Amino acid sequence: MRTEAVLLTSLIYFLLAAFSLASKKDGLPRDDCNMIMWRIGAIIDPTTRVGKEQKVAMEMAVDDFNGHYSKCSQLVFNFAYSHNPATSLATYLADKKQVHAILGPLTRQEAALFSDFDDEAYKGIPIISLNPASTYSTVLLTGPPSLIQMSNDVNSQMQCFAALIGYFKWRKVIALYEISNRFSNMDSGLITQLSDSLKVVDSSVEHHLAFPPLFSLSDSKSFIREELVKLRTRNVKVFVVLQCSLDFGLVLFEMAKELGMIGKDYVWIISDNMASLLDSVEPSFLLNMQGVIGFKANVNEKTESFREFNVKFRRKYRSEYPEDEGYPSPSLYALKAYDATWATAKAMQELSKSNSSELVKSILLSDFEGLSGNVSFKNGKLYQNQTYRIINVFGKSYREVSFWSPEFGFSEVLAEYNGVKLKTGNGIQGDLGSILWPGGTQTVPKGWTIGGQGKPLKIGVPARGAFNQFVSVNFNQERNKTTIGGFSVHVFEVVVKQLPYHLPYVLVPFNGTYDEMVIGVSNKSLDAAVGDTDILADRYAYAEFSQPYIDSGLVMVVTERPRLKIHRFIVIKAFELKLWILLVVMNMSTGVVIWLNEYVNGNPDFSDPFPQLIGSMLWFSVTFLSFSQRESIKSNLSRLVLATWLCVVVVVAACFTAKLSSIMTVPRLEPSVLNVDYLIKTNAAVGCNGNSFIVKYLVNLQFKPENIKKISSISDYPKAFEKGEISAAFLVAPHAKVFLAKYCRGYTKSGPVFKLAGFGFVFPKGSPLAIDVSEAVLKVSQSGEINQLEEQMLISSNCSSPSAEDQGPGLGPELFSGPLLISGVICGTVFLISVARLVRKHRQYLSSMIANNAKRVLRWASVVVTQCYTRIVRPRSVRDCNAVIDQRPNNQQNGEITEIGSIDDDCDMIMWRIGAIIYPTTIVGKEQKVAMEMAVDDFNAQNSKCSQLVFNFAHSHAPAASLGEALLSIYFLTDSYYLTPVDMTFN
Repeated sequence: MRTEAVLLTSLIYFLLAAFSLASKKDGLPRDDCNMIMWRIGAIIDPTTRVGKEQKVAMEMAVDDFNGHYSKCSQLVFNFAYSHNPATSLATYLADKKQVHAILGPLTRQEAALFSDFDDEAYKGIPIISLNPASTYSTVLLTGPPSLIQMSNDVNSQMQCFAALIGYFKWRKVIALYEISNRFSNMDSGLITQLSDSLKVVDSSVEHHLAFPPLFSLSDSKSFIREELVKLRTRNVKVFVVLQCSLDFGLVLFEMAKELGMIGKDYVWIISDNMASLLDSVEPSFLLNMQGVIGFKANVNEKTESFREFNVKFRRKYRSEYPEDEGYPSPSLYALKAYDATWATAKAMQELSKSNSSELVKSILLSDFEGLSGNVSFKNGKLYQNQTYRIINVFGKSYREVSFWSPEFGFSEVLAEYNGVKLKTGNGIQGDLGSILWPGGTQTVPKGWTIGGQGKPLKIGVPARGAFNQFVSVNFNQERNKTTIGGFSVHVFEVVVKQLPYHLPYVLVPFNGTYDEMVIGVSNKSLDAAVGDTDILADRYAYAEFSQPYIDSGLVMVVTERPRLKIHRFIVIKAFELKLWILLVVMNMSTGVVIWLNEYVNGNPDFSDPFPQLIGSMLWFSVTFLSFSQRESIKSNLSRLVLATWLCVVVVVAACFTAKLSSIMTVPRLEPSVLNVDYLIKTNAAVGCNGNSFIVKYLVNLQFKPENIKKISSISDYPKAFEKGEISAAFLVAPHAKVFLAKYCRGYTKSGPVFKLAGFGFVFPKGSPLAIDVSEAVLKVSQSGEINQLEEQMLISSNCSSPSAEDQGPGLGPELFSGPLLISGVICGTVFLISVARLVRKHRQYLSSMIANNAKRVLRWASVVVTQCYTRIVRPRSVRDCNAVIDQRPNNQQNGEITEIGSIDDDCDMIMWRIGAIIYPTTIVGKEQKVAMEMAVDDFNAQNSKCSQLVFNFAHSHAPAASLGEALLSIYFLTDSYYLTPVDMTFN
């Protein structure tokens, strides 16, 4: 019994211990723990919407935590309300309230200053920064270890700005922001980070403006209005609001609406810190923001925890701030404040005593799913891959048009699977859907204007150009109207039609030099310039140019003078060498074909012996052209060939006479000056357009200024040449084309061409219009419209020239290809007919010649086979014969040996077999057979000791056996050496 009681007591004790451990693990109330009072300080601005939401969210987090973990720890909040620098408020909370942690909008610079105080009480106190976006100073790269960033990195927001700007291809933007803290200069880093992000999408910040905090302005509306009036005069119309409070943003857009800056051609983009608060704005205020786009952090609003928090937040906010209008929906600021308070409270609950360094470590180890997303830290910063919702203000609310994330870019739908965000869009570029822009249009604004709101562009054209074919300015006194035209103006009109938007402009005559006109564009007295303006490096310092619409270069135009050149072989110059060779070949071929055809037809005049054959053909090829040949032509085919060739000769001779007459009678002309160095050495005077860059260019070429004559009109150049005032004129290549087209007699280009960039249109520095016009110029150039306009300009100035230029090489074979082809075809046809007749006429002779050649081939083959047999087959034949003798009876072996080799017992008898192919039906074959048999008998009679010859004949009944049949016979005769010799016949 006692043992059972002990066991029962032990079991009860074990169960109590297990329950106690479980209660500690689950956070249930414990009776044996010491109550710890944790104090948290919070810095907020109670005058702003963000500060009010943060205060309500923090109080809710403390109430929820104390409701769950109130046995051994208790949280107490101490709020500090002021517009003073956050550093002084943090010092107050640490010194007077003795808080264990501080939450608030402290920047890294302020936190570092707070930690540098000498008081040990300040050392290591955790500072959880709720700054709207984490900005970083270029100097303070490493902050105090006690600083914990609860907000997202501002770099992701700058990337989202750049993605929107790059998507719509805006090249310039104006950045605006409200200074969030007068003590810290961290806001200036926003511009740097935005500029770095815009470089990736080939865009830049043209201008930025920092507004002081709204509460510091005595008359905020007047101040903001004055600044917007200044911005309205700028050409760039894309405004990026990097950061601002909700109250400042509402005033900003109210003033912009009054100034007409929320209208056509304008673009406004707001960041997360304002877009996240639009849910709490009254619909009437949103009417001032129609067409504004922006982005807000993506929050999962479908979770149960968010729904409960949303209901409690609205109820509590209305009770504490009943005077606030609008809808008290919790923004991202409230969610972040709640999560930061909860993370701090959980970290305190894990500690048994107050220890600042341990508390920092415990907070950094937080890892839970909060209202704003996953709460975990890396390197002292919140570790979240932020995704933004792209919004577009429309009507009395806004609509979401897309999602954006740094990893995937834009996407229409964002799904989530096992905590992993998945994109279902159109790639990195993605799709934003339809957007309603300011002014109520769905057409994407170009983002800039020139010439002011509603004013056409003021485009200057040179009024004193020397060549009015490019730019002509005519004033009609009767109508009191100025008419402007010319090639350059027409090209610009065609280019403007290629722009994707309407471009209003007015052309204004400019009475000055080309360089002065470029400077006028630079100082904004002109919005642009159109004309025959060369693109030069010096001018690029003042303005930008479009792509050149026509090539250019500096050329020298001089007068022409007669050129006397004596050619010993001037006659040959009438035709090209190829044509001379072709005529000689065709003439000889015609003579050979006629001679051959007459010979085949039995003409006795063409029956010369073979040694004189070649000479007769060549002589006939020469004499028949003048009908002086002694041979008479009787064949009709020969007459056809001769008649055709004589027609060709008549045509060629006529052209030869005309060409030679032209060469010998028309005077040759050459430039009067061949190079620039001659002009410089002789101090010759030269002329050029006095309003252009050419004067300075010639001075750089070592021309003396007094030798450069300025000419103001195209018609003044011939006069200056005639009077001897100039020896050469320097013109740009397009001008030289026009001059030579109009004055084509007596003038020519000479010397090298000094390459230039070409003619282009002039725009102010940084003008986005230059990019669009350059693209349009390329399109027009590729379509060929510029070439057509240039041809029309040159045709209007064209003249005919009966003189004088060197006519270049002589006539080529291309001009006579038709007659030569006809003559060649006829000549070739007759040649084939003559060859066929010649072969038929001498068929018997050719057959006998082939037969004789075949005999020679057969004899050569017999010799080759015999040699092969002697070297290859003979050893094997002897071995076979010896084997047969050894297989006979002894007496037979001795008897045969005695009979065959009785004369000499020292040698072995060898039986030689020779095969012969003969033709028994011919006399030659019969004679060959008899001769071969006699040769064998004589050889066997004289040399019969150790060798014996035996002949094997193969008779063929074909009168002309082919070489292949003979070789086949030899093959079978070769096999007969291993068998009994027999006569073999092959058919």
